[in-house]
Amino acid sequence: VQLQASGGGLVQPGGSLRLSCAASGGTVRSYNMGWFRQAPGKEREFVAAITGSGGTIWYADSVKGRLTISRDNAKSTVYLQMNSLKPEDTAVYSCAADGIGRTWGDYKYWGQGTQVTVSS
Repeated sequence: VQLQASGGGLVQPGGSLRLSCAASGGTVRSYNMGWFRQAPGKEREFVAAITGSGGTIWYADSVKGRLTISRDNAKSTVYLQMNSLKPEDTAVYSCAADGIGRTWGDYKYWGQGTQVTVSS
């Protein structure tokens, strides 16, 4: 399974971005999918995750109400809609597949990251 993340960029505080993670090379509709981020000098942290059916979703407390994870299994794509962005959201965002909830070490497949920079 290969994962390709895209959609990052530079945005002003309060702005929005939508990240996409396209999967190929396997059937991912049954996999949990997650988004994680890593800021310079900090450890990788959980952002959001979604089950294969989309029926269960987890969010980090720091992003609840601002970021929304969703998936389109017909397109083998997971999205992260990011609204009301803050400077502290600046990080490299990576998507992952076939894991358990919030624990990044449990995910089997990883895509390359996409940079999100929130700055005026």
